[in-house]
Amino acid sequence: MLGIYDFFRGVISNLRTFGVRDLVDILVISFCFYELFLFARKSRAGQLVRGLMLALVCFALAYLFELRTVRWLLNNFLQVGFIAAVVLFQPELRRTLERLGQSANWTGRLFSIRRTDPSLRAVWQSAVVAICDAAEQLSDTRTGALMVLERNNNLEEIIRTGTPLSANVIPEMLGTIFYEGTPLHDGAVIIRDGRIVAAGCVLPLSNNLEMGKDMGTRHRAGLGMSENSDAIVIVVSEETGIISLAKNGVLIRRLDRQNLFNLLQEEIIPPESEEEQKVPVWTRLFGKGGAEKHAAKQKEK
Repeated sequence: MLGIYDFFRGVISNLRTFGVRDLVDILVISFCFYELFLFARKSRAGQLVRGLMLALVCFALAYLFELRTVRWLLNNFLQVGFIAAVVLFQPELRRTLERLGQSANWTGRLFSIRRTDPSLRAVWQSAVVAICDAAEQLSDTRTGALMVLERNNNLEEIIRTGTPLSANVIPEMLGTIFYEGTPLHDGAVIIRDGRIVAAGCVLPLSNNLEMGKDMGTRHRAGLGMSENSDAIVIVVSEETGIISLAKNGVLIRRLDRQNLFNLLQEEIIPPESEEEQKVPVWTRLFGKGGAEKHAAKQKEK
């Protein structure tokens, strides 16, 4: 009982000196535990994470009630268990960190490499129309297709797995690539800056266990690509002709041409009013004439 009394006495003593730094400390730890909870729910490492959290609770109880033997066992178990978790679940941890970097708006604004050249924007507009036309034609003929539209994350590693190309995005070109009799039909087409840069590429497969049985390797590859990058992936089913779009690990199915066009217009082509906002902070301030333009705008305001 004396140990419990000392514990609560220490808690009350700490509350009297509670400050802003302590609040920030608690918020950071809470956020980390929240992200850990989401990671446990969405990955196959969930059972292990729940086990480690239970071990932490047991360790806290053992410390509170001064169970020395239990505390010694759990202390050694947690040290070994942490290292084992990092080794065994390295792919999941890597994917989680990549998602964190992709979803952080401030990092995107600071280090974004998205180009805002007006001519490039026009190329993308033409490419989106061609992609939608090709997807509709491939869907009508039940021809399987897999198209990856590169955004901020560089896909050079994926491009190396296929055959390098340099071609305009037109329906006839995409139809020829995915025609069953061609050597490149069984892989993915990579589209960068509104141009086809590779075909026949191999994509990472998703480990998502919630995918329907009616979706095969092509859908699993498209979903896996969207899980490992910020690319937009378009999938045309060979069996059903259904058009799907994968983004950030989510597969949107049963799209028609108009819905596909609206999604690509929103995701790939930024509105003209946001062109300046998409330029990285480093470029605006330290690029050629960037600092002078920024200062001039501040004076005008």
